[in-house]
Amino acid sequence: MRQILTFLIIFILTISFSQLSAQNKHTKIADNSFADQQYALALEKYKKAYSKVKSNREERDRISFQMAECYRLMNNSKRAEIHYKRMTNKRYKDKNPKIVLYYADALRRNGKYEEAVEQYNAYKELEPADTMADIRIEQCSMALEWMENPSNYTVEFQKKVSSRDDDYSPSYADKNYNSIIFTSNRDAVTGKYTDQWTGMKFTDLFYARKDRKGDWNNPILIDQDKTVNTEANEGVSDFNKRFTYLYFTRCWSEERKKNGCAIYKTNRIGGSTWGDPMMIEITKDSSAVNGHPAVSSDEKLIVFSSDRPGGMGGKDLWKIMKKSKGGGFTRPINLGPVINTAGDEMFPFLRNDSTVYFASDGHPGMGGLDIFVSVEADEKWGEPVNMKYPINSHADDLGIVFNMLEPEEGFFSSNRPGGRGKDDIYSFIIPPVYFTLEGYVTDDLTLQPIQGAHIEIVGTNGKTATFNTDERGHYSFNKNQILPHTTYEILISKEDYFNDKATETTVGIEASKDFIRDFVLMPIPKKPVVLPDILYDLAKWDLKPQFKDSLQGLIATLDANETIVIELASHTDSRDSDERNDILSQRRAQSVVEYLISRGIDPDRLVAKGYGERVPRTLNHDMTKEGYAFVTGMVLDDTLVNSLPNTTVKEAAHQLNRRTEFSILRNDFIPKKRVTRRPGPKIEIVVEPDENSIDYTLTKNDYMEAPCYVNGITMSFQYDPREREFYIKTSEALRLLRDGVIDRNDFEGDATQLIGEGTIADKAVFNIREMRIGRNIARDLKVTVNRKLQNPLFFGPNTLRKFGEYSVDTADKKIIFE
Repeated sequence: MRQILTFLIIFILTISFSQLSAQNKHTKIADNSFADQQYALALEKYKKAYSKVKSNREERDRISFQMAECYRLMNNSKRAEIHYKRMTNKRYKDKNPKIVLYYADALRRNGKYEEAVEQYNAYKELEPADTMADIRIEQCSMALEWMENPSNYTVEFQKKVSSRDDDYSPSYADKNYNSIIFTSNRDAVTGKYTDQWTGMKFTDLFYARKDRKGDWNNPILIDQDKTVNTEANEGVSDFNKRFTYLYFTRCWSEERKKNGCAIYKTNRIGGSTWGDPMMIEITKDSSAVNGHPAVSSDEKLIVFSSDRPGGMGGKDLWKIMKKSKGGGFTRPINLGPVINTAGDEMFPFLRNDSTVYFASDGHPGMGGLDIFVSVEADEKWGEPVNMKYPINSHADDLGIVFNMLEPEEGFFSSNRPGGRGKDDIYSFIIPPVYFTLEGYVTDDLTLQPIQGAHIEIVGTNGKTATFNTDERGHYSFNKNQILPHTTYEILISKEDYFNDKATETTVGIEASKDFIRDFVLMPIPKKPVVLPDILYDLAKWDLKPQFKDSLQGLIATLDANETIVIELASHTDSRDSDERNDILSQRRAQSVVEYLISRGIDPDRLVAKGYGERVPRTLNHDMTKEGYAFVTGMVLDDTLVNSLPNTTVKEAAHQLNRRTEFSILRNDFIPKKRVTRRPGPKIEIVVEPDENSIDYTLTKNDYMEAPCYVNGITMSFQYDPREREFYIKTSEALRLLRDGVIDRNDFEGDATQLIGEGTIADKAVFNIREMRIGRNIARDLKVTVNRKLQNPLFFGPNTLRKFGEYSVDTADKKIIFE
């Protein structure tokens, strides 16, 4: 019995040792293969080792993690996601919280942004000091925003040149840009071995050409005699400018050995015949990885990707320069930390020698490799810019190339969903952007179309075009007349009508658009036109500041119709002598003329005429004053005024008679050279002579509110005794700018950076040349634009004291200046 028991123990130990030995063998080979970046082989061995590990939970967890890493490094993010998810459900994540981060990364690479954010937040709880989760969360939000607001590129899958295998990194192959050479591991490859990194066949270079109809022929190997394509990996190529020399990458792959890559150069003899490739010597180390060449137009510069020592992390972009003597190249120079990151930078493409496009997973992107662009200036590379969706996606996007004959079209490769296999070839283009402008011109009174109205457009590019409306009042300008990046002034004129004008701009518009702009022209009136709300106190001729706004419409009309000459006719009521009323009305008319002159209107276009009381007003519309209904056609002569029911209503009638009108005298004035308008008040403000004070009201927030005049324009301000600064509402600042009350010269700093199309930058500061509160004047006030402000102007004691010392009478609601 003892002999039998001893035999059983020895047998069991032998079996256990044999299993452990087999397990250790597979694990050791897997670990070594993983270290040599032969991930496909490592994965195969890990699977075998995992099946033999049963009781050692810690080792099973480690192998599971290594399998997930293999899938990640083999670029199989779907399988990586599955394996990392399993690991997050085990206690292994407590030992290695990075598993949660890697799981979130896999979700992000698979476009599952919301789920990824959940896992990044879970990782933050495990590793609150690691800021990587916050960075990735921001990138998820950024990716979703880019997908909602895509760039102008349109992307199309090239099915005819793509296979169910990997097809990537295209490059143009002829000067007409009708053919490409690309990398593929499809069935027709020369090599018959398997790449131990990817588990796929070795890659070769393939050629495809478009026929006259623009259809691709079937891709073929670029050679048949194994001159370029060999048993090794060949791919990622770039032609010189004349398409006579091809630079490409060749990588060796031997099982259980760390292998390298090198750049080769071959001359194109003709057809599928190539010269013997010559290696570009960058290093003596055969295990170094140097590839993905991008060649300058003079072939004196090569930008390439390498994991050589001295880089920023993974694979970096480097450059070598051809020596002036000897024909060799200089030592590699890293493109620096602006371009390179701790991640991988690969697949460079040089455009015009000063712009580099490349793929990176280290810069902020959408998931996998994204395509970036950087421009060199003063021998320094600019900050890389992500090309965004749809060029980039949550998958790997790489190997972009541009058609040099068509600035914004070309090819790139991606393993995004919707393709045919793994990596596929895609084309991209920015569709041509076209603009048109059309509209209708109608009569303001009859609403009927106006035939023969003259439309002229004047562009900031110096080009003009004209059109006369047809019988429908229709006009149009085509895509050859409305051009990108141009602002147009539209001028409309027609005999017996006031001119009109408008602006349209294509600046900043990146998609085609048909502009529609209709115009309604006002006939030039045969009778005088009463200017709105220009009222005068009894026996006064001063133009009150609050009524200057009533003249803005007339100023706009005069600006748009530079050939008209007008009469400003002023009228009084009948409560004085004829002589005094004639003098008073003349002064009132003259006060309006002087204000118009101060706003840049040519004095030769203005005639001031005082009619005294001789022309009582005839009402052209119904109105109610002091509870009394004044009706259309009523003539406010003495007979009617004296018949009104009470003194208050009679006073209202007298005030209606105190008016200023304008009428068109002629339409043949020849405009002089335009004088720059610098508006400012030149007419004295009417105030009470006995007290220097202004009335205020209280807002619902208990701020004091009162009127003021900014460069002659009526506004209101709110006062808060706690406020130290002087603010203006953004829309009010824009109104002053559009009305010519302020201009770019009033702003502090570079006005071109502060003033945009329909906007002024928040916190921009400009100068108010003159501001009046009551009879008090302050000049050269600095005011800050505030987009959150609800009222026009807002300030406190610091600003108000600039108008003089003051006190506040809260009982009578007055601000009293000393």
